[in-house]
Amino acid sequence: MKIVSLNAWGGQVWDALRPWLSTLEPDVLCLQEVTRAPVPSPEWLRYVDPYRDLAQRADLFGDVSALLPEHQAFFAPATRGTLTYDAGEAVPSEHGLGLWVRRGMAVTQIVQDFVHGSYRADGWGAEPVPRTMQVARVADPSRNRAICVGHFHGLRDPNGKGDTPAREAQTTRAVALFQQVWDGGPHAVLAGDFNILPDSSAFPRFRQAGLHDLIAYHGITDTRTALYEKPQRFADYMLVSDGLLSAEFDVPAQPVVSDHRPLILRF
Repeated sequence: MKIVSLNAWGGQVWDALRPWLSTLEPDVLCLQEVTRAPVPSPEWLRYVDPYRDLAQRADLFGDVSALLPEHQAFFAPATRGTLTYDAGEAVPSEHGLGLWVRRGMAVTQIVQDFVHGSYRADGWGAEPVPRTMQVARVADPSRNRAICVGHFHGLRDPNGKGDTPAREAQTTRAVALFQQVWDGGPHAVLAGDFNILPDSSAFPRFRQAGLHDLIAYHGITDTRTALYEKPQRFADYMLVSDGLLSAEFDVPAQPVVSDHRPLILRF
C-alpha cells in the first residue's frame, strides 16, 4: 500500500506536479492547499494578500481527480473567497483539503471537520484562516485489512511556527477527530503540513495517542524544496501507529512539485 501526503501549493508548479501525479499510483493521496472551482473558471487565477502573491490552479481538485479516474475523491472546504484573473476580475474559489482513495478500496467511514475555526464563506479574511481535517477508514478487501488515514493543514501564524494556545487547541481537536475513526488498530497514519516545529508540544500529545513522528524517527531535517527560500526547513510530518514504524518512508527532494516535499509511506 502506498500513502502520500503533500502540500500542493495550489498547483503553482503544475507542469511538474501533473506528470508526477500521473505516475504516482497512490492507494491514498492526501493534498493540502487544494483549490476547487464552484463556478466555471479559467485554468489559472491569482491569490494576493499582504504576505503572498501566488498563481493558483482554479480547480486543482478537479485537475487531480481527472488525473486519477480510478480513485474516489473527497474535498473538504475551509474557505470561499475570490481570486483574480486578467484585469483584476474576481472569480469565486474554495480552498481546503483533497483526499483520493483507490476505487478498489472501500471507504467505510469518513470524518471532515475543522481543527481551527469554522467555514468562512465571505472571503479569506485575516490570519489565521480556518483549517480543516479529513480522516477516513479505508478497507482493502483483497487483503482483509483496514487502515485509518487522516491529514490536516495546520494554521498559519505570521509570527512563526512556535507553540501558541491556538495550536494547542488545534492538536486537541486533531487527536479527537482522528480517534473518532481510529479504533486503535495496527495501521494508522496522520499526515500533513502541520506548520509546527519538531520540538512542538504537539508531538508528545500525539505519542500519547499512539502516533509516532516519522520525520524525527528517520532523522529527516528538511521537508521543503528549493522553491522555499526561508531557512526554516520543517513544516510537514507523517505520524504512524506502532505497526507502521518499520514501513518504508521517503521524503524525496526531486522532482520539485511544490515548495514542500511529498511524504511517501509504503508497506
